[in-house]
Amino acid sequence: MSDAIAGEATAAAGDLAAVAASPWALARRRLLRNRVAQTMAGVLALIVVVCLCAPLYAAHVAHTNPFRSNIDGTTIVGGKTVPVMKESTSGLGLGVTPIGPTWDIHHYFLGADGQGRDVAARLLYGGRNSLLIGAAAALITCFFATIIGIVAGFFGGLVDGVLSRALDVIWAFPVYLLAISLSTVLIARGVSIGPFRLESGSLLLPIVIIAVVYIPYVARPIRGEVLSLRRREFVEAAIGLGASTWRVLWSDILPNIVTTAIVFFPLMLAIDMLTEAALSFLSIGVQEPNASWGTIILNGQDLLYTRPAVAIAPGIAIALTVLALNVLGDGVRDALDPRAKLRRTD
Repeated sequence: MSDAIAGEATAAAGDLAAVAASPWALARRRLLRNRVAQTMAGVLALIVVVCLCAPLYAAHVAHTNPFRSNIDGTTIVGGKTVPVMKESTSGLGLGVTPIGPTWDIHHYFLGADGQGRDVAARLLYGGRNSLLIGAAAALITCFFATIIGIVAGFFGGLVDGVLSRALDVIWAFPVYLLAISLSTVLIARGVSIGPFRLESGSLLLPIVIIAVVYIPYVARPIRGEVLSLRRREFVEAAIGLGASTWRVLWSDILPNIVTTAIVFFPLMLAIDMLTEAALSFLSIGVQEPNASWGTIILNGQDLLYTRPAVAIAPGIAIALTVLALNVLGDGVRDALDPRAKLRRTD
């Protein structure tokens, strides 16, 4: 009996400690107990680390330059020297076909593309650019959307009207149509801002384009939350006590909104990566000689029946990354939900 009472007392103490902990500590505890989210976080971390090792793989393992055409090059398969581009054996036997996957990490592991370049090395470099563009665009989107949503929702009136109508203009266009239109104009001509000029091959162009088109999709939910918070008692009490606008925004509004922005970030990262892949597949995203998973799929389009690995490999990489980000985003949302119950494990 005494052991049971002691166990109940220990459990009650644990519950009291959980209640007394900060919301961030509770969220971290919930997230660490979500095994599925933790598994997907591990998968995402592995993808990021492998892609960051692209220069090491290309220089010290594959000994290849994934950005230079290698049509007349050779490689080693089974101890024999073979050409990277083989004579075609289909149809009339005209033209050449890239070498297929050798499954040798040192020699064209996933085969070659139409230019004789190592697909495995380009896949890693492409992952770096895709992750960079997606993360930077998602960060810019969440940052400016949070500011716009807070300002529009808190001040209301004319300020809210102007900002909301500006968001509606962007919202009125189908997101891919707007992204394609901006990419076609800006990437073809480049952008000049005072003394600075962004050339068509700069990665900053797709980052800015993707970030801008998704701002309304984050700003509008945040604005709605701010409108609700604006009528809450603790905000009205702070205003009634003479707190400055900056203090109310910084101490009362922002802490209650930042969790929403955090939840949006992994979800927007996944969406931005898909958008970048679509734009690159249409040749209006990442430009040659740079690589991304979308450009690799484009390069493998004509080889889909003879060398499907060129297009399938980046497709699998995109699917795994987006799946990991969406599951992780759901886990972060559940962890930050104040209504979620903290489950006690034995």
